[in-house]
Amino acid sequence: MKNIKLNIILLMVLITWSCSDDFVDVASQDTNSEDFFNTEKDYQDALVAAYDYLQATARNVQLGEIASDNTLCGGESATDVIGFQEIDDMIHTPINSNLREIWTWMYTGVNRANYIMEFQDKLDFSSKTSVIAQTRFLRAYYYFELVKWFGDVPLAIDKRIQFGEQFSIDRAPKSDVYALIEDDLKFAADNLPYTQSETGRVTKGAAQALLGKAYLYQDKFSEAAAVLEDLIEKGPYRLLTSEEAPLMFENEYENNIESVFEIQYSDVDGGSYDCFQCLEGNYAVGFNGVRSYDGPLYDFGYSFNVPTQEVVDAFEEGDIRLGYSILDIEAWAEETGATYATGYEHTGYFNLKYIARKGDLNQPDAALTNPNNYRSIRFADVLLMAAEALNRGSISDTRAAEYLNMVRTRATLAPVSISGSNLTNAIYKERRVELVGEGHRFFDLVRTGRAAQEIDGFVSGKHEVFPIPVEEIELSGGRWNQNPGY
Repeated sequence: MKNIKLNIILLMVLITWSCSDDFVDVASQDTNSEDFFNTEKDYQDALVAAYDYLQATARNVQLGEIASDNTLCGGESATDVIGFQEIDDMIHTPINSNLREIWTWMYTGVNRANYIMEFQDKLDFSSKTSVIAQTRFLRAYYYFELVKWFGDVPLAIDKRIQFGEQFSIDRAPKSDVYALIEDDLKFAADNLPYTQSETGRVTKGAAQALLGKAYLYQDKFSEAAAVLEDLIEKGPYRLLTSEEAPLMFENEYENNIESVFEIQYSDVDGGSYDCFQCLEGNYAVGFNGVRSYDGPLYDFGYSFNVPTQEVVDAFEEGDIRLGYSILDIEAWAEETGATYATGYEHTGYFNLKYIARKGDLNQPDAALTNPNNYRSIRFADVLLMAAEALNRGSISDTRAAEYLNMVRTRATLAPVSISGSNLTNAIYKERRVELVGEGHRFFDLVRTGRAAQEIDGFVSGKHEVFPIPVEEIELSGGRWNQNPGY
């Protein structure tokens, strides 16, 4: 993380892991993990190690967009990262290695958080409540990703899943996973401040926002509206102005007043293609870039995750967000003289929010070391989630329209005066254009029951979740059933 960094080599020995043995804990021949927590610094170091796997969610964000109707996979050819291509075409299977990476990396995050929770009572120190609150937020974040992607998942609470325990642990119902997520986020919200002295640390606002989102994913509209409106009223956030907004996704504007929770990336440390989860840089940004690009402002990329004409057409006339969300490469090349090559499924459009900019260190590979932070939850998202909860929960269309219009007005669009299902559809449309390129679209379509009508190849009763990786089922001794349809 940019401002929360340490050497975690020892911790990786203590806490985990083997890249090939997934989420299970492999016995180490080095320092005994049972004897690690002896000082406040040990807890703080372990906490930073738990933060570290947030950076691995770059894969989740990119595939959350590719799986939707917002983008095509792209790349060099139809076989360039075949797992991505399969997800784009809705033909993915339990042997998709990229889905297994999501499973493995998110469980690594869970286990790192649970390592702290397992020893939470071993030592008392002045910042202990804060450490536990941050830890519980992180556990909730990783479990939220797992339940979004895979549905029912094995659930460990306050203990690591040790090697061998996979033979006796069952997949927990989604309701149980969400119950833990809710409890963790309530604790975090009650015990963290709205602002932290160190950039990148979890705040009360981040916990409230993710709690509201978890409620929304369960159609708990009253609960979602309550926590999100409390955040809107009492939190320190505001929308950037229409003049500021085009700068929102530039590196120098990171961690701004609209950013409720932001995952930190850095170009200081290098990395390799052999360990994407080890990277401090945001590799997805490099993969999103223009193939063989030579011109001003932007760096080259691998032309993945290319926006469709359909999503470009979803923007209303005069919506300023189009200009800072989507790069029209043909128009840009004509204006600047830039040159580029076209890749597979070339649409002429690129994800301008998360595309490589010139000026970073590029060590050792420009595609892997991009310092662009990921704005996991923005205040505009909070406003639109609150609007949806108020409207779909039949609580107040007046307040729902007010929050919707705050986002529309910032985009220099006229406010709307509608209610009922018309307002619902307007909120859905606004979420699409406001959050395009940020990895939310697929899950928004699934949770609102619209995926089958919007995503080519989507099969109802199957594609709402992704398959459990076959290797994980084998590691469980066949104890876990596969998701339906796979």
